[in-house]
Amino acid sequence: MTRYLLDTGLVLRHLRGQRRVVSFLRNLSKSERLSIATVTRLEVHAGMKPDERYATQKLLSRLAVYDLDREIADKAGDLIAASMKSGWVLSVPDAIIAATAISNNLTLVTLNPNDFRNVAGLSTLALDKDLL
Repeated sequence: MTRYLLDTGLVLRHLRGQRRVVSFLRNLSKSERLSIATVTRLEVHAGMKPDERYATQKLLSRLAVYDLDREIADKAGDLIAASMKSGWVLSVPDAIIAATAISNNLTLVTLNPNDFRNVAGLSTLALDKDLL
């Protein structure tokens, strides 16, 4: 069963071998299948270095991927509109990630809880950057 959606930063740090992130995600994956939004897959590919292709594909193959569909797109658009009315801006990738988590009843695991601070209905597991 998938219960956690990983924010892009965690996936990138895992790929770069940050030991505490790797250890945390390995422990979390022992009891749950971890997942990402399609936009996270896009962001990981965009930031991938040429010598990281094999390791990236290997890691991504282990993660469930939630595709961007109409429901998620509409929800992401609503989240962006709500953020602008509240005086802060939710980026398009973060809106898609948040909408994916909300639409699939997943907890978003992130190093950047402030990016999602005002997203109604979003469950987050925030990790302290200093500990990682």
